[in-house]
Amino acid sequence: MSRRSNSSLPTNLEDEIIIFDPVEVQEIVLAEPQSPIGASADQIKAVIQIVLDAVESPQTQRAYGRALRDFAAWMNEQQRPLNRALLRRYVATLREQEMGNASINQRLSAIRTFVRELTDNNALDPALAQGILSVPGLPQRGVRLGNWLNPEQAALLINSPDISTNKGLRDRAILAILIGCGLRREELTTLTVAHIKEREGRWVIVDLVGKRNKIRSVPMPSWAKAALDVWLAVAGTPTYDDKRYLFRAVNKGGNIADKPLTPQAIHNIVKEYAEPLGFDELAPHDLRRTFAKLAHRGGAPVDQIGLSLGHDSIETTQRYLGLDQDLHNAPCDFLELPL
Repeated sequence: MSRRSNSSLPTNLEDEIIIFDPVEVQEIVLAEPQSPIGASADQIKAVIQIVLDAVESPQTQRAYGRALRDFAAWMNEQQRPLNRALLRRYVATLREQEMGNASINQRLSAIRTFVRELTDNNALDPALAQGILSVPGLPQRGVRLGNWLNPEQAALLINSPDISTNKGLRDRAILAILIGCGLRREELTTLTVAHIKEREGRWVIVDLVGKRNKIRSVPMPSWAKAALDVWLAVAGTPTYDDKRYLFRAVNKGGNIADKPLTPQAIHNIVKEYAEPLGFDELAPHDLRRTFAKLAHRGGAPVDQIGLSLGHDSIETTQRYLGLDQDLHNAPCDFLELPL
């Protein structure tokens, strides 16, 4: 089995980031004098603005704004009242357009928030809203079943932070390292810039202290190193001999502090970007599992995956990957002996 290249995830992260145009609520045109929701167009615009104002992340705000704009336009074309059946029809329409489950779930998340705000503002009957909110999201392969992401989902998560800010640059690098190197969140918070060294022609996290004070070194994929370099350029760290912590706090003004992030802060960062994408149950350890699963599917040997993860035995790694014996693709079938 051949070794998988680093091209499974983006090599040029900045080129992969999709930046939506800022949402202009005024562009949403609804039928007058009454929209299909039962509220006036002005009321709808006001509620949409409330939804967007409550979202802290600029990236999520853009995504929610586009989702609500598209839904309002589609609903206006249908000229049918907003209810559970209409939302299910909208989901079916998105699937017919071959939109991915993660993107559909993100739109559903925006619509649910919109419906709650309509109800709170007495623009939608609570009983009707309850039916709309009961429309389920689509299954996330690898998230709900096993808590890991496929390559498309992993790239989507890494590209979620707003890289026009220092916080966004830091968070993108954090997500890239968690997925690209399989670190525990506690390990990530202890890293200093001096841990990053070049060994045998590639960049490596060296002498990482893990569970039970076990020391290991973890290779870095090129796309994770690229994201890290951009963060370090703004973090004011000129050399790789610097003893400062790799990932440090960033205040609301974008200023970078000297204190390191806590494990809980890493958890919050993952949640901040995972939930708007529909990955509601995703946690930092699931990104570690994502690393292992994608590496194994790409052809990486189980023993090498275990070394990167810091496992004590190959049996631990096999259990971690959930490996079963495959009698249809048995190792002996790869032996070609001239007998």
